[in-house]
Amino acid sequence: GRACSLVILPHRQGPAVFGHGSHVRLGHLLRADHVLGKGGRAKAKNGSQGDPLYEIELRPAGDAGAGGGCGPAGAAASPDAGATAGGSWLPGALAELRPPSGMGSAPSSPRRYSVASLSHEGRVQLLVRQVRHAHGLGLASGWLTAHAPLGEVVALRLRPNPAFALVDGDVPCVFIGNGSGYGGLRGHLRERVRRGHHRNWLVHGERHAAHDDVLGAEVDGWQRTGAVERVDRVFSRDTPARPYVQDRLREHAEILRRWLDDGCVIYVCGSLSGMASGVDQILREVLGHATLDDLLVANRYRRDVY
Repeated sequence: GRACSLVILPHRQGPAVFGHGSHVRLGHLLRADHVLGKGGRAKAKNGSQGDPLYEIELRPAGDAGAGGGCGPAGAAASPDAGATAGGSWLPGALAELRPPSGMGSAPSSPRRYSVASLSHEGRVQLLVRQVRHAHGLGLASGWLTAHAPLGEVVALRLRPNPAFALVDGDVPCVFIGNGSGYGGLRGHLRERVRRGHHRNWLVHGERHAAHDDVLGAEVDGWQRTGAVERVDRVFSRDTPARPYVQDRLREHAEILRRWLDDGCVIYVCGSLSGMASGVDQILREVLGHATLDDLLVANRYRRDVY
């Protein structure tokens, strides 16, 4: 199929420096054709018990491509297009967008999403869960995944997220997330792989393996080549036990302790009320309150939760 991308256009009034809160102008949306998960959107609708997950791509374009339109799904911008658009961002950065409010309504609040791509890739990628209510779609997620017309010009602000920054050294890292929380982990993993830092352990949860495996071939390739040492996919609806990522951490507590003895940094990204609080509880159970508090003080337990 064909997919369209948001196009980042540089400011005419001055440079837009990503990571420092400057605005950039955007247009063109990656539409519903591209839903993460095996089988694409149709299969996710038919089998998944959850709301669909979309990959939104925002890519820079020169003057010639400003009116751009659509291209083949997965088409990439030039590697240094991010510099053309006015700057760069670091893994862990947040993209802030303000969805349009209804006529006569007060301005909507900005929404923040974890950036799932690297600056040198020349595009900003987001993983957005389409929220559905009895009265329709969520304001921001519905706008991004369904309502924004192609060619729409919207404002984006990229913000640094120092509390979730990627560790510089070649130390082991444990990445824990669920659902769209993989967006906040993917940039870290891509950068670690790019640097040749391979002591990576990814634990990710979703509902069904057949419909909701958002990690896909990229993670499979990393694991096959040894770029990611360990991957644990946890699917809560595939067995009567309904396991979650925190249950997998409890099962592998001895392995986790060995990684911690090797100096690992733990990253958690995803839902606060369910996954993140459950992970925190299990970590305190298997490691002890004092150990986890020490990890917090040493900045070895980093969270981006919502």
